[in-house]
Amino acid sequence: MEKLVACVQKKPDAVCRLICFPWAGSGTSQLAQWGRLFNDSIEVFCIRLPGRETRLGEPFAKDMASVVNEITSVLLKELKEKPFAFFGHSFGTYTSFAVALHLKEKYGLEPVHLFMSAAHAPNSAAHLAVKSIVLPEGSNDLLAIMEILGGNFELPHDEDIWRDTALTFKEDAKLFQTFSFEKTEMKIPFSCDITYFCGSDDKIYDAKGWRELTSGDTSFYELPGDHLYLLKPSNESFLIKHITRSIENASL
Repeated sequence: MEKLVACVQKKPDAVCRLICFPWAGSGTSQLAQWGRLFNDSIEVFCIRLPGRETRLGEPFAKDMASVVNEITSVLLKELKEKPFAFFGHSFGTYTSFAVALHLKEKYGLEPVHLFMSAAHAPNSAAHLAVKSIVLPEGSNDLLAIMEILGGNFELPHDEDIWRDTALTFKEDAKLFQTFSFEKTEMKIPFSCDITYFCGSDDKIYDAKGWRELTSGDTSFYELPGDHLYLLKPSNESFLIKHITRSIENASL
């Protein structure tokens, strides 16, 4: 499990686990640290995909189905063991949603809460439009690649970091384009509450569709900042408090 999951602070007595799914081009270095910020009732797992950090020597995942299968097979015991919630940012939103769908359909397991961030609702026209964008051939064209999944945020200045980020971002964008979701008229996939967050200076996302994907409550919050608004200490503090309160209010 250590290959797939970063857990900087183990909390064996936690009543719930928060599984975090990072954004395109990134690893676990930011969201895994949330494990130190939550109280002892919430243990944080951060998902590490192939091709980065300690998995740098592995080939990038080729499709969303293989990612979903790895995550569910590795974490199934833990997910059955105690309640869990998902937090996904940008590309991580789609990954977390795909995993949640698979868990519900195959195992009857559902998060107590879905926290989604900076992404189109997967049942929106905007989501389908982004999926159809043709990826540029050049590996260094990060700006063009960002149109697939990224928003407005500061780019790395270091040339080596730029190159590595562009490569990982492009592979994650290709991965995203293999994710498909079709909501039937009568089927609502989830019953848990969904909370959606975004940055005020980021590009506009079509997020209203989240309401159609659960029979639970859906709430929306806009926080000051760009695509990576969640890295600002004040926003991070808000997210930690809000997520904690939402999990504690869930019927565990």
